[in-house]
Amino acid sequence: VEIGESVRGEDVYIVQSGCGEINDNLMELLIMINACKIASASRVTAVIPCFPYARQDKKDKSRAPISAKLVANMLSVAGADHIITMDLHASQIQGFFDIPVDNLYAEPAVLKWIKENIAEWKNCTIVSPDAGGAKRVTSIADRLNVDFALIHKERKKANEVDRMVLVGDVKDRVAILVDDMADTCGTICHAADKLVSAGATKVYAILTHGIFSGPAICRINNACFEAVVVTNTIPQEDKMKQCPKIQVIDISMILAEAIRRTHNGESVSYLFSHVPL
Repeated sequence: VEIGESVRGEDVYIVQSGCGEINDNLMELLIMINACKIASASRVTAVIPCFPYARQDKKDKSRAPISAKLVANMLSVAGADHIITMDLHASQIQGFFDIPVDNLYAEPAVLKWIKENIAEWKNCTIVSPDAGGAKRVTSIADRLNVDFALIHKERKKANEVDRMVLVGDVKDRVAILVDDMADTCGTICHAADKLVSAGATKVYAILTHGIFSGPAICRINNACFEAVVVTNTIPQEDKMKQCPKIQVIDISMILAEAIRRTHNGESVSYLFSHVPL
């Protein structure tokens, strides 16, 4: 990497999402941070819309790594002074760093999308496809003043869901599944079937990070979704061509405003509950 312009004494922001060729992108980010740092940049902020390896935030079985902590250490060692990211899989990951981390939320943009695109949103139920997302779902349901439901799932092995139990009522309502990421989409497609069999009139899915690996697109095309809404923390152009159900919320404004506020030394907490115009 070669920085083609002087960054001496500047406030530098490097935008790199954890997607595509993840390891190449992560390495490139680390090298760029280091290049800026030793070129005397006053502060280097890594803007990482989708944090790589965020799902491995604890030892889920013996001899497993805690990769999210490793990535945090690598970023710190490379010389990052500040991290801006979006919807971390587990917000405790902020504690893996000894530098400030701004974990922005897609929630305000999601609320805006629901109100603008779902006509009968006042008669909907917000559903979490797993217990881990309960907090996120209750927060959205409170702000829309609607009910929420949970789906309890049991996994026998990683990436495969065994059985599901719906807790809550979705009969004759629009069900909106909300989660922070969809990888192979096994969970949300299972969940959608469960909701339809429990009497939901329509099922939407709203996800912050649409990874869509392996059979995901095929599963979504075959599932009973009205729409699968993702943000563009991961580029979705190719996926949208393959699957007409995928719609995208643009979150570039949120990141732009976070960068502006950070640079000017203003509070970023306004963005936790508002969408910048």
